[in-house]
Amino acid sequence: MRVYPKLVPIIAREVVQRLTQDGDIEVEPIRVADAELDLAAIMREYLANEERVNQATREALERRGYDFSKFNQVKREMADVRGFKLGDEGIEFLINQMLEFLLISRNVEEVFSDDHVMRPKVLQTMKKHLDVDDDIDREARGRLKHLQEGTSAYEIEYQKVLEQIRRARGLI
Repeated sequence: MRVYPKLVPIIAREVVQRLTQDGDIEVEPIRVADAELDLAAIMREYLANEERVNQATREALERRGYDFSKFNQVKREMADVRGFKLGDEGIEFLINQMLEFLLISRNVEEVFSDDHVMRPKVLQTMKKHLDVDDDIDREARGRLKHLQEGTSAYEIEYQKVLEQIRRARGLI
């Protein structure tokens, strides 16, 4: 799962709505937008940290003389060194941050439910928006049936098609 910057406000809005509707938290109507901004800020900070890891990875690849085929391997190393969580661990980290922040936010009047009650709701809301990568991958592969998978031409075209689909869906 990948967090797309354009989905951050949508996810934040839906998380606040869901937790409020289910009676897990209480937010004054005048402060709903601020509570959403609080959760969005947590996700944006995560994205900023991920970009720092990506930049460090690019620099490490350059220093070591590796090509970009080793990007993910080196990125994992850089993330481990920095204590940054990636993938599903990153989503869990984000959810933990959100739940902790709900307890201290001035924009949330009261938190009625325990973490173990709210966590699946937040995860379900996030997954709804973050599982788009599988759909995008299937669509891209469907468009490239005329090329043989594994070739350099396929990889180049695959990346181009992924970007086109993400743009068409408003993700980048």
